[in-house]
Amino acid sequence: MIEPSELPSASAPADEGATRLARAREVTAAAGIDALLVSPGADLRYLTGYHALPLERLTCLALPAAGDPFLVVPALEEPAARASAAGGLGIEIVGWDETDDPYALVARRLPGGASGTSGTGGSGRVAVDNHMWAEKLLAFRGAMPGTEQVLAGDVLRELRMRKSPAETEALRRAGAAIDRVHRRMGEWLRPGRTEQEVSRDIADAIMEAGHVTVDFVIVGSGPNGASPHHEVGERIIRSGDPVVVDIGGTTPEGYCSDSTRTYAVGEPPEEFRELYAVLERAQAAQTDAVRPGITAEQLDAVGRDIITAAGYGPHFIHRTGHGIGLSTHEEPYIVAGSDLPLEPGMAFSIEPGIYLPDRFGARIEDIVTVTEQGGERLNLTHRELTVLPAD
Repeated sequence: MIEPSELPSASAPADEGATRLARAREVTAAAGIDALLVSPGADLRYLTGYHALPLERLTCLALPAAGDPFLVVPALEEPAARASAAGGLGIEIVGWDETDDPYALVARRLPGGASGTSGTGGSGRVAVDNHMWAEKLLAFRGAMPGTEQVLAGDVLRELRMRKSPAETEALRRAGAAIDRVHRRMGEWLRPGRTEQEVSRDIADAIMEAGHVTVDFVIVGSGPNGASPHHEVGERIIRSGDPVVVDIGGTTPEGYCSDSTRTYAVGEPPEEFRELYAVLERAQAAQTDAVRPGITAEQLDAVGRDIITAAGYGPHFIHRTGHGIGLSTHEEPYIVAGSDLPLEPGMAFSIEPGIYLPDRFGARIEDIVTVTEQGGERLNLTHRELTVLPAD
């Protein structure tokens, strides 16, 4: 694995919106889809740079396969839309008033095939983003009764899961930011403190490290570490406790961090050390196996086979990893059953875990990106078990 040096905070990646819109149009046409309809969320940010609020009022990018894209926004949001990166893309921004029907407005402006009003009688196919609210999807269905609605994820995932060099740089900076938080864990983890108290300190540190939002803080101490998505509570950390710390946030560039390390507060049980040694070996083998051409399920099996051979197979209860970018969880997913070949530019977590119910758990998570030569780990804190002082 390549071990890049930490980079100082840098400006956001150069705007790639025009290129992304053009590529999206090409992929849409190739898929036999007449138009994309994209509401607020990561897909809209990816295509336009506009971080729109998800409101009851419709905001929607319409991207015809043949024709010019346009962005429909509520009139009161129009100044914000024009001031965003979308305003510099040269696409038309269409404001609508409170008494307008924005769904009918979009339908009227789409080409005939997309709106289902083609003179040839063609019904048309429109792809909507996977996270569009149900009420908005149904409103579009009512405005375009002759149009088939399909999911846009199958189109957009082909673009978003292959990161550009600028996106990889943004993820590298996000990884360095969250690493700075893990390096400070000894300031907060000690006996007598509650998970909630430690969580608050970590959240403050995530912001101090350069994030603009705290997306999650998991502090699973003792038996709570056996719950992968444990919600922090008032359990008091005790001497000898293993503690799983899974943290992440979003940087000013809009890209996410996500890294897990497992600590011990004082000397842990010997069985935990044995379990952790297996996990460390599995995670290292998986990061070393990253390369173009290996499939997602093959990479999952590399670590899972090691854990299973050691007798912990039933206690590795989740996939190996998930893609990351503008969303913490996105394509590709590193999971059994996925024959997706990995390609340069893909970025994802490698996070095997072993969880013994009512006793303890452990997880090690790094973000990795696929390079032409193999893989690059974007989290640089060490993965050996860190035993923190218990006094």
